[in-house]
Amino acid sequence: MPKILAVDWGWVRLGLAVSDDLGLTAQGLGIISRTGEAQVLDAIEGHVRTLGIEAFVVGLPRNMDGSDGPSAEAARIFAQALAERFRLPVHLWDERLTTLAAERMLVEAGVHRRARRGVVDQVAATLILQGYLDRQQALLRRQQP
Repeated sequence: MPKILAVDWGWVRLGLAVSDDLGLTAQGLGIISRTGEAQVLDAIEGHVRTLGIEAFVVGLPRNMDGSDGPSAEAARIFAQALAERFRLPVHLWDERLTTLAAERMLVEAGVHRRARRGVVDQVAATLILQGYLDRQQALLRRQQP
């Protein structure tokens, strides 16, 4: 499996997660506060270089009815910018309810509200990537005799 960087796209912050060397588990990598697209892509470039990233997964924030709203369109544009800048595969992953799930996990873990704001996007990116990795592993198991 290629080393994958996942991005939980957001208007204010982007959460990041990275796959392990075997492509089995996702680990949170941090957040990037959004000040502009060039700044975000520069920050991601540092991770691409140091971690040997070979592909991206970008969370696609679709509406509950499956339609795309303004956030989904912006995430698609961001995914295209990643593809153009890094010339690496970019996969979109339906992320409906991942931020809510991340928030619930942090509440259950006893993380205070103020501290949650700083990590919820990272946890959401981790959930997005883990879902993607689990799906890839399931597809590989189906292909085996």
